[in-house]
Amino acid sequence: MATIDVINPATADTIGAVPNMTAEEVDEVVERAKQALPEWLDATPKERSELLYKLAQIIDDNAEELAQLESRNVGKPLMVSRDEMPFAADNLRFFAGAARVLEGKSAGEYVKGYTSLIRREPIGIVAGICPWNYPLMMAAWKMGPGLAAGNVHILKPAEQTPLSLLRFVELARDVIPEGVLQVVTGDGVPTGQRLVEHPDIGLVSLTGDVATGKLIAQNAASTLKRVHLELGGKAPMVVFDDADPEQVAEGIKIAGYWNSGQDCTAGSRVLAGPKIYDKLLETLVPVIEGMKVGDPADGDDVEMGPVISQDQQKRILGFLDRAKGATVLTGGSTNGSNGYFVEPTVITDVSQDDEIVQDEVFGPVVTVQKFADDDQAIAWANGVRYGLAASVWTRDIGRALNASRKLQFGTVWVNDHLVPITSEMPHGGYKSSGYGKDMSIYSMEEYTNLKHVALKID
Repeated sequence: MATIDVINPATADTIGAVPNMTAEEVDEVVERAKQALPEWLDATPKERSELLYKLAQIIDDNAEELAQLESRNVGKPLMVSRDEMPFAADNLRFFAGAARVLEGKSAGEYVKGYTSLIRREPIGIVAGICPWNYPLMMAAWKMGPGLAAGNVHILKPAEQTPLSLLRFVELARDVIPEGVLQVVTGDGVPTGQRLVEHPDIGLVSLTGDVATGKLIAQNAASTLKRVHLELGGKAPMVVFDDADPEQVAEGIKIAGYWNSGQDCTAGSRVLAGPKIYDKLLETLVPVIEGMKVGDPADGDDVEMGPVISQDQQKRILGFLDRAKGATVLTGGSTNGSNGYFVEPTVITDVSQDDEIVQDEVFGPVVTVQKFADDDQAIAWANGVRYGLAASVWTRDIGRALNASRKLQFGTVWVNDHLVPITSEMPHGGYKSSGYGKDMSIYSMEEYTNLKHVALKID
């Protein structure tokens, strides 16, 4: 069997290998899912709920092992990977509860002589294609609503980062009914492509980049399967003149550089008012220069690790090389390590139509622009093809509410960024950032079909 090497991006060392599955092997997995489906469809909401609670407990019981494994595989600091484990478990517990409270329109007589009722039913076999930046957490975001709604689930981790999900499923093998939750590994072609094109899979949920999302939507059209897409982002942080520069600088440190900036909601564009602009830069640069960057294995105080791969490192540095006329206030290069590092970078003197402002860098690079007034701030914030997340920084509640109304993004935070994500609230984008929601009760709608049943009254 062909395999794919798994690399530690902090050292460039090979730390494992996983099967590079063929289309035929994917078909075998789907066949096992088909065999498991009838019994799982008969499972009560209580039984589905109990499974999800058990899966959540497995994450809790093995949180340190899973965090260590994900840190080595993704290159993220332990403070980051440890933070994800309780959130992933909480997400599964949320959907364990949601499995028992599915809602629909009340039964009633909407046509004389007939009683109508609504059934919310599972799609059947669903597939989730997970990203490399949050391998286990994003898998939980998909398996939670999928299993809660009564579907059987097939998950494909990114070829670069399969280890934490594979280990989780291995730990859970005694509690997962045969064929109900399976994992396939391999490249996008043929492994992922076969999931998308397989006629027996009713939904594909992708978290990934825009180009991949478009390709999946096109391929899924051949079987008219449902597609759920959470794609890229270019999140603005709109900083009005009455904001606190120190609070904003600390917010940028988290929003722009968490997980090495490899986050679709990363605060990669700072738009600052004319009166706060200089003070914010004066405060921000020392904060970013004070970050400890290195191999996560060097200690718990490492705040930022490498990016995922050499290709990604070259891609990010390419954005910086092409940013002609821009001023790099700090960072802009590698740190000389053997791994795939990019220094945390702050750039100014960029224009709204510059590539580095318009396109997703997906790395530890933050641009800072000075806007003239509120209208220009909102126009610049909205003036990209993405619409996943944004934040507003101000002491004026009226200004905050006005901005949150006008910003064309699926999530708008006020006086914070990135941190306030919770299982109860939906996560998903506008425009090229995709469609459909992860988390919250709204995500259950992605994984269910509605059926109208009408009974003639004699």
